[in-house]
Amino acid sequence: MAPLRRLCLCLLLALLLPPPATPAPAPVHRPDWAACRILSRELSRLLATVKEPPSALEGMQLLEEEPQNWPPRIRCSDACDPLTLETNNTRCLHRIRQALQQYRDLLGSDIFRDQPQPQLETTMEQLLRHVQEGHGRPPRNPLAPTNVWEQQLQRHLALKRLRSFAAVMSRVFNHSAR
Repeated sequence: MAPLRRLCLCLLLALLLPPPATPAPAPVHRPDWAACRILSRELSRLLATVKEPPSALEGMQLLEEEPQNWPPRIRCSDACDPLTLETNNTRCLHRIRQALQQYRDLLGSDIFRDQPQPQLETTMEQLLRHVQEGHGRPPRNPLAPTNVWEQQLQRHLALKRLRSFAAVMSRVFNHSAR
């Protein structure tokens, strides 16, 4: 009978004692959607003003190979659609952050040595700060050097893809800032 009493006493104490303290959840970082909307519009505006030198590439249809280690594109699977953004924006922001970091690195690479874009880099850096999950600045990852003869084509492709990315990103932030 004594073991049964001990068991009852233990159960009674377990019910009367407060539950063990659980650590407070880490605060969820939410980007400043309005600032992101303004900066993404500014990025699109700046991209529209970038003039590329006339080139022998004009009018040519080039089969675009996917350059290695280039920024990712926003895909349907990234959940950047308006309905998903309202409930869970984690995957979409992760993809945007990843692309912003890589485009920033691309703008600082030798591809843009002859045609630097400091305003684009600055705007992108500001946007990146707003989209960061935590505090701190992501490090720059230097890209492998490109051959001189490739640089003009690579710059053209980078600007083309960055314009496309900026348009989609602007839509994401425009919807979410409402």
